[in-house]
This record gives sequence, structure tokens and C-alpha cells, in this order.
Amino acid sequence: MALAAFSRLPVTVNLPLLLQALAAVEEDRWQGHFNTAYHSGDWSGVALISAADALTELSPGRGQPQHRAPWSEDGRWQDALGDWPLDIVSARLLRLGPGGRIHEHRDYDLGGPDADVRLHVPLLSSPGVEFWLDGQIIPMRVGECWFLDLARPHRVANHGDQARVHLVLDCRPEPWLAQQIADGLRSTPEAVVGQSDLARFQQRVEADHHLAQALQGLHDLDVFIETALELGAAQGLHFTREELRAAMRHGRRQWSEQWKA
Repeated sequence: MALAAFSRLPVTVNLPLLLQALAAVEEDRWQGHFNTAYHSGDWSGVALISAADALTELSPGRGQPQHRAPWSEDGRWQDALGDWPLDIVSARLLRLGPGGRIHEHRDYDLGGPDADVRLHVPLLSSPGVEFWLDGQIIPMRVGECWFLDLARPHRVANHGDQARVHLVLDCRPEPWLAQQIADGLRSTPEAVVGQSDLARFQQRVEADHHLAQALQGLHDLDVFIETALELGAAQGLHFTREELRAAMRHGRRQWSEQWKA
């Protein structure tokens, strides 16, 4: 069964119990993420289950899954997920601090028919968090469970003033899980998906002749990007070089052709 690019699973999450377990995690257990080139700001995590042969508890490995201290010493994690017949090979808490960004990348180890399936359960979040997958914002809310095909390009920005924390589970592709993904939905109920500052800036340029004129004729890509950043900041809209480059890569012709004509 081919999996969708993303899906909100029709399962019940025991959010209060998960938040209790999260609150009991000591601050000194949080470790910086090993992919230091992929982010800016605080991107850290706590390993709950990870491979026995991993270089660090947060790093990937090929060994048998080992229950780390927060999982083995606090039964609330297992109790909260007890009704889900999952074969979990990795479980982590991942935190993105206020102002933090995870730059666009792919998790190539998740590609292929026998690859592990990654689930995200938001525990703490806010409307200021933008999770982009293959050029689309995924409207995840706390207490939901989402499958995300992260072998596709994705990035995250936390524009809020509080940390975003997700419980991230890597599971073997069992039939029950594949069926839940197939039965899932592509949105949050009654979700109002906020626009990014980049999308707002794009709309303003399309509607404002003077802004468009300031970008037209800038054939040097670096000059074009720097000018767009400056014009956006003057409008109170903040986005990064990585976001703008990603927009161009995703074929938004109005960025790469119309405004530079």
C-alpha cells in the first residue's frame, strides 16, 4: 500500500499523560541535535528509544532498539501509547526553541518500501510554528498524530515565543499503521492555516507596483534575495534566504521569472 505524503491519523492521543511525562524530563537531558548544519537556534532532543549502537542517544544506528532512561523509568510514555500496536524502533522528543529554524532538507533514510515510518505527535506548539513539507504547510495541532513523508523536502520555523516540542516515533511499516495512514485526513479539524511572512510579502509585491518595480531587473540572484529580505523587513515581514531559495526551487515562477523580468 503506497503511503500518502502526509496524513493525520484517526487515533486518540492521551495528551495530558504525555504532558505530565514531558514535564518530568530534567533539563540536563536535552542534547543539541547532531545535524548542526541543518538548523539555527535551539534544536535539541531527548532520546526515549534509540539504537544500542548509536554514536549518541539521538543519532541513528542499526542495532537493536534500546529503552533509554526517560522511557524505562517513567511508565507514562508507554501508558499513553499503549493502545497503539506499533513496532517502535526510535522515540525522541524534539524541541525547537523560539526563533529557531530547521533548514530545508530530506531524510533520505526514510525513503524506500521497507523504510521506517515516522510519526509526529505535537506536545507543545503555537500558531507561530510553520512546518513546511514539499512546499505546503502541514497544519499540525497539539494532541494529534501525523505521518509525514520526510524523505521529501521539509523545513520548520518557530516564529512564536515558546518552544515547540514534538514526540517523534519511528516505526516499522506494519499493516495496522499503513491502514491508519490510509484512513487519515489531510488537515486539522476547522484549521485555519496561517500564511507565512514570505507568502504575505509575495502577495504585497503582486499588488504593489512600487515593490514589484524594486525587484524587477535584478538578474543577480544574491542581489535579488538581499533586496527582497530588506523590502520584507521594511514591511514588518521576516523570512530567510533559505525560505526564499526554497520557494524558487519549488517552481514559484513569480519569484524567479516575473519579478526579475
